[in-house]
Amino acid sequence: MLSEEVLKVVFPLLDGVDLAVCMVVCKQWRHTARDDYLWKCVCANRWPSICKRPNSHTVTYYRIYRTFYKRQRPQTLLPPRLSFDDLEFFIDIWNEDELIFSEVVPGPVLQTGIKFLPTGICKTLKFHLESPEYKMTLPVDPRFNIPWGETVSISVLVERKDSNKVACIINKSLFDYIDRSASRALAFEYLNFSPNYPFISGIRAWISLLFLEDGDDGIIDVFGIEMDFRNAASSKDEVLWLLDMLDWK
Repeated sequence: MLSEEVLKVVFPLLDGVDLAVCMVVCKQWRHTARDDYLWKCVCANRWPSICKRPNSHTVTYYRIYRTFYKRQRPQTLLPPRLSFDDLEFFIDIWNEDELIFSEVVPGPVLQTGIKFLPTGICKTLKFHLESPEYKMTLPVDPRFNIPWGETVSISVLVERKDSNKVACIINKSLFDYIDRSASRALAFEYLNFSPNYPFISGIRAWISLLFLEDGDDGIIDVFGIEMDFRNAASSKDEVLWLLDMLDWK
């Protein structure tokens, strides 16, 4: 058994979960871990102002931690009311005032994504596209080229085939940021949600042009488009729930 002096050195370094685990190891560890000074240190990390209470207060810090600490549990979403089979996306891209890409994209096509990556793709982008994380991508065929420095914008609308209603995801937003290290040009816009969801706001839709770079000619060769909502929706069901809450007209 470790001496009590050693335990009193180690235990203050632990968080609340680990300290609670130590309490079930043996009687000696439980006795030492119940020292309220240790739990005051734990509470000070989570709720610093609680430690400003008068020392005469009868409620122990151990009890405060047990009462208010909640272990984070993953939330399980109900099945979404939408499916990608119900959706069509209308994607238009302009270079200055010239329309260079215009497609009606069925929802399942975004689900299928880019099956075959072109040769010459940079390692960072290749790693991203081959990663298991959920993503919505569209191959561009035929490809189109954009000279560096041109003003490029995009609009994305989505239609529900079950109700024939349309919502706006991106409205003529500019690709004003280019990440050359990852071969991506990015545009974004804040989503407009239905008045039925007044407390949801500040969520952005991002559109990326995926390209190969021809350094000699100063031209980017666009082979794909990606749409995502960052951490607001990182799975298929989360994306469908998010789209279902848009302001459909």
